[in-house]
Amino acid sequence: MLEEADIAVDGLFLNADPRFDAASFRTTCNDAGIEENIKENPRNKRQADEQYVYFDEVLYRRRTRIEHANAWMDSFKALLVRFETNANTWIALQWLAFIVLFTRKWKV
Repeated sequence: MLEEADIAVDGLFLNADPRFDAASFRTTCNDAGIEENIKENPRNKRQADEQYVYFDEVLYRRRTRIEHANAWMDSFKALLVRFETNANTWIALQWLAFIVLFTRKWKV
């Protein structure tokens, strides 16, 4: 889809969970020039001839933080179903949701 939209994929970085740990998916990423950081799925048995797969735990933890922020945003149902046709209004709703969420986390 990215190539159809004329978006260059060479050099992109993908930080994914173990669901994406498949040899065919990794091959597709490598062929497209996408750098992947995919946590190894313990259910997948590696063959002796398969090369070592690099994984950076620190980068993976950053992904988890982003996923948590997305889950918090999903609690605002008005943002899930996008009724706003004006981009400025929708962005303002995003900011409002972030402010509400992070003030809830603020310890006084």
